[in-house]
Amino acid sequence: MMAEEHTDLEAQIVKDIHCKEIDLVNRDPKNINEDIVKVDFEDVIAEPVGTYSFDGVWKVSYTTFTVSKYWCYRLLSTLLGVPLALIWGFLFACISFCHIWAVVPCIKSYLIEIQCISHIYSLCIRTFCNPLFAALGQVCSSIKVVLRKEI
Repeated sequence: MMAEEHTDLEAQIVKDIHCKEIDLVNRDPKNINEDIVKVDFEDVIAEPVGTYSFDGVWKVSYTTFTVSKYWCYRLLSTLLGVPLALIWGFLFACISFCHIWAVVPCIKSYLIEIQCISHIYSLCIRTFCNPLFAALGQVCSSIKVVLRKEI
């Protein structure tokens, strides 16, 4: 009974990962494009004081800019959104695959080998260098330096 419940729970978790609810209102919950992509009419076109066009031209320009930006984005996302999502999904899957199956094992292998070499190097230092430096320390310990100020 417990094994069946555990298997059902694992299946539910896997299902939830791939079929989670998508927020259709807030489509940038992590604010990835907070300051980058927000471009309004006022950010692109501005008339300084004393150089105004006719009010009707200004209103039509605003409407044309806003509507064309809106529909052009919708058209491009309709035509290219799914193929680019497929390409980006494939790319990130390849990166994840390489990281999981190549990069991390290579790093772990390197760390294991370095640890072994580190122990050998440490043993050699303790065996050969420590006695030499201890002897040099003994020899130099009898040296006395005296400073005299001569007038």
